Amino acid sequence: MSILGTAGRACFRHRWTTLLAWIAGLACLVTLWQLYGASPDNDVNTSDPGQTLLDRHFPQQSGDRLTVAIKSAAPVTDAAVRPRVQAALAPLRTAPHVSGVSDPYAHVSRNGHIAFATVQFTEPGTSLPTSEIKKLMKQATEASGHGVTFTLGGDVVDKIDAPSGGSSDGIGVAAAMIVLLIAFGSFLAMGLPVATALFGIGTGLSLLKLLGHLFPAPSYSPIIATGIGLGVGVDYALFIVTRFRDELRAGADPETATVTTMRTAGRSVLTAGITVVIAMLGLLALRESLMNGVAVAAAATVAMTVLASMTLLPAFLGFTGTRLAKPSRFTFRRRRTGTDIGGEPNAAGRWASFIQRRPVIATVSALAVILALAAPVLSMRLSMPDESTQPRGSMSYATYKTMSEGFGPGFDAPLIVAAKLPSRAAAPDAAARIAGALRSRPGVAEVTPPVVASDGKALMIIAYPTTQEQAAATNALVKTLTSDTLPRATAGTGVHAYLTGPNAGNIRFTNFIGQRLPWVIAIVLVLSMLLVLAMFRSAVIMVTAAVMNLLSIMASYGVLTAVTQWGWGGGLVGFPEKMPVTTWVPVFLFVILFGLSMDYQVFLLSRIRESWLDGDTNSAAVSRGLSVTARVISAAAAIMVVVFFGFVATADVAVKQIGLGLGVAVLIDATVVRLVLVPAVMELLGRANWWMPSWLDRVLPRVEEPLAAEPAPKPTAA
Repeated sequence: MSILGTAGRACFRHRWTTLLAWIAGLACLVTLWQLYGASPDNDVNTSDPGQTLLDRHFPQQSGDRLTVAIKSAAPVTDAAVRPRVQAALAPLRTAPHVSGVSDPYAHVSRNGHIAFATVQFTEPGTSLPTSEIKKLMKQATEASGHGVTFTLGGDVVDKIDAPSGGSSDGIGVAAAMIVLLIAFGSFLAMGLPVATALFGIGTGLSLLKLLGHLFPAPSYSPIIATGIGLGVGVDYALFIVTRFRDELRAGADPETATVTTMRTAGRSVLTAGITVVIAMLGLLALRESLMNGVAVAAAATVAMTVLASMTLLPAFLGFTGTRLAKPSRFTFRRRRTGTDIGGEPNAAGRWASFIQRRPVIATVSALAVILALAAPVLSMRLSMPDESTQPRGSMSYATYKTMSEGFGPGFDAPLIVAAKLPSRAAAPDAAARIAGALRSRPGVAEVTPPVVASDGKALMIIAYPTTQEQAAATNALVKTLTSDTLPRATAGTGVHAYLTGPNAGNIRFTNFIGQRLPWVIAIVLVLSMLLVLAMFRSAVIMVTAAVMNLLSIMASYGVLTAVTQWGWGGGLVGFPEKMPVTTWVPVFLFVILFGLSMDYQVFLLSRIRESWLDGDTNSAAVSRGLSVTARVISAAAAIMVVVFFGFVATADVAVKQIGLGLGVAVLIDATVVRLVLVPAVMELLGRANWWMPSWLDRVLPRVEEPLAAEPAPKPTAA
């Protein structure tokens, strides 16, 4: 007997011990989370010598900043407006953690109706109390009126101003329950996958907070980890419960049915789960702390849902006895797993036969649909979100609009130049050289006066571009300043100038992701393909599985680009305007989608391979495998689609993009790919599907027992 079968039998027989161990473990982890959980970390930590220079020589300006946008119906220099401006800025000057407030009359728009002041904090945004920022926002609102408006903008305001966006997790759980009830026609069968998934998610999220001390994770990690954990957790339990139910209806007793289920469906779940974990940990190849935290968070949650499916679910099955074999009380109980009464193929079987009779047409049609959806990816542009993507009606967006109106969109994307000086005497010449080079560069709207550090060893200049942060022109400007303008201005002077600041850092992060992405793809592809090769003992299956997964991902990228960047239907899903795809979303989508797509491939091919090992022809094995798995894969996909589309209800545009991309990919994968492309391609390849070089077959470790030694149960009518 396999290890999984033995473990399943042990959990079945000792179900009370298993259940109590899970309850105790969950309680302990939740308690540790509440006592010692790590705080979120949203900083993008790439190597930045310029920021290091600022921290060392301008400590008073190393903290976060706020922009106070002032808009007046009368000129801001009017005698009646000046006292109101000073009164509104007074609370800011005396607020805790504030080192200074700039003079707003040093920055007045050409029409004279808009000005702004900069509030400098002594601490980074993550260390500033939320209550303190909310108080400042309230004071700005109270000071507004009678023709003068004060608004605050900045990263700390963005985080507070954005609404929570609703409970996507609650939507996901409700959707999962409805789909499972329709699929099984039984409240008991519905409850088992949901309960198993919730145990896995609970322990996974607790581990996430504890592991945050080693791998700091951003604030949106729990949202993503919960969505992925709910999707895969319910799906994995769904496949196991479905196989257990089939075994019972084939005449097996509950314990034998559990053992067989864990040897078959359990093995598929374990392989699929390992694939998802490998894919998520592929993000570690980026060697960037922000992505490391997201990778570990999602991988830990998926790992715990797999563990729950392997141990807790067999215990649950022990409590149910033979009740899952009973016919459904609902009208849709007529559903069958493989054939209708009398041995006639069910709808899925008939569909497979239809595709197999026209494999070339089906293959070409499916590829045409996928490539058409993927076409927009050729124009995909990456950038980090700025204040233009904030919800309409928020103070952040009001500040962005005021600043753009008065000073142009580039004032939302200041670029800071930090220069290391060889001596204090070099400061005047260095300042003149750098400031002059910046002012002469096309694309620079304004350059602030140079500021020399008190120790004379560094200077700082801020340049404002003519375009907003997300514009391609701003990205090009940063590259030009870094590679050409600053090196030319400081050549032969002993001065070392660096472009730094949040916006330059975001652009640098975008370029960094582009450089490391091929490594992530290569690592995930190689490890996942080796796992599939070891499981299915077929080099052809390994290659076709990888290609089909990549097709689903490309289609997802294309739809995401069309909706967010081109604006096709963006308003319907809550995107406030056209925007580039968030920098880290494509790489994150790749690792998740490759793992999830491989899930469906593993579940489908496992049943096809069982039939093949039982002696069926290639065509019969494909038809039977699709007949048996079509309903459960469709139900699993429906759950994931609703869970992921639930992300669109959140306020964070990056999370919205992830939800849209995941939902579209799963929908395409479960329909066009699994129902059309897979049976068509396998029909065209015939026996070649199972080709494996003999030398490779001898070298590879075996991760399965030959299923042909144990006949698969024949499905019966419900």
